[in-house]
Amino acid sequence: MAERNWYERRLLPLLTDLACGLPPIRRQREKIVPLARGRVLEVGIGTGRNLAHYDRGKIEALVGLDLAPEMLARARRRARRAGIEAHLVAQSAERIACADASFDTVLVTYTLCSIAEPLAALAEMRRVLRPGGRLLFLEHGLAPEPAVRRWQARLSPFWSKLAGGCRLDRDVPALLRSAGFRCEDLQAAYLPGPRVLAYNYWGAATAG
Repeated sequence: MAERNWYERRLLPLLTDLACGLPPIRRQREKIVPLARGRVLEVGIGTGRNLAHYDRGKIEALVGLDLAPEMLARARRRARRAGIEAHLVAQSAERIACADASFDTVLVTYTLCSIAEPLAALAEMRRVLRPGGRLLFLEHGLAPEPAVRRWQARLSPFWSKLAGGCRLDRDVPALLRSAGFRCEDLQAAYLPGPRVLAYNYWGAATAG
């Protein structure tokens, strides 16, 4: 992996943290994160914005993965403030160093957009889920209107360079289906904000 520059190491974590703490996104987290239960793996835990929303009475253990050590440093501080014991690891989502069928819940929020190989990552998430376990997801992605989609496709190459690899045009339901997941609950809507950024998908899926 190429050495990251100052922007990626210093400024990007701060900007990401600020964006991920906006009120509309916080309200989205409140819909999904409290559903996690048992042994939980959070893929792309980032700066730990989800930690305040877990129902601690439902959690047996929490493992959080992220590639960026700078993000994890913030997440550790948030875990302490939330009173949650979390094992945080700097690790790729495409190669999760956990045993097969070892988690009851995998949580992924605003992460599939920036993973270089999302199908490989989803295959790993499926692998580590126990039979009957659930993937809880909350993502932004491909909008339904053709005009918005065209702008997403045009802007994604430039946006990706500024936003840590984030793509605006990921088709989240199609990725889940291709990875062998069956959505038991799928919702979608625009959040307040620019339409190219604001179309959200959220819900729960099980291995098909």
